Amino acid sequence: MGKIQPLTIEERSASRPKQPAARQLSSHHLLGMQELSAAEIQLIMDTAFMMKNILSIRTKKTAHLQGRSVITFFAENSTRTRLSFDMACKYLGATTSSIGASDSSLKKGEILYDTAKTLEMMSTDILVVRHPQSGAPHYLASRMDASVVNAGDGMNEHPTQALLDMMTMIEYKGSIKGLKVAIAGDAMHSRVMR
Repeated sequence: MGKIQPLTIEERSASRPKQPAARQLSSHHLLGMQELSAAEIQLIMDTAFMMKNILSIRTKKTAHLQGRSVITFFAENSTRTRLSFDMACKYLGATTSSIGASDSSLKKGEILYDTAKTLEMMSTDILVVRHPQSGAPHYLASRMDASVVNAGDGMNEHPTQALLDMMTMIEYKGSIKGLKVAIAGDAMHSRVMR
């Protein structure tokens, strides 16, 4: 059996159902899949495929987030997600800083809100949060002006991983319409299943 090849842009476009395009997301936070409309998901997919081309140019850099500051705050260990966010922010031109729970005052007993507000006071535009407590990004988003991106919260969900999985299916199948998807592994703790 030969290697499965991704579909071309033309093949993906031809297989995509037409729907009204979203011009922007309705929220400045990305907290969960249920909060996104079909048009918003399509906007994210279209943008992601366009941005994927950045990886094929020598400089691997754009100015899409130039002048923006992003802090990735990972209160839970991560390799792939943390590095993926860090590299993506750099490719898009943002200034980034990264901090983990063991590097923060959480280790000394500071509450999550105080840590996040301290990070926000450093002119943070976007706070990417991974936390072992379900609902932590939602809690912070309701109390902060900075945009909050959920990079996985407890046993709740991991919307950016779900979007990436969706993008991969579209890249190889042209559409997710009609696909049956099986997720193997620890279903009780799988953030992507939710």
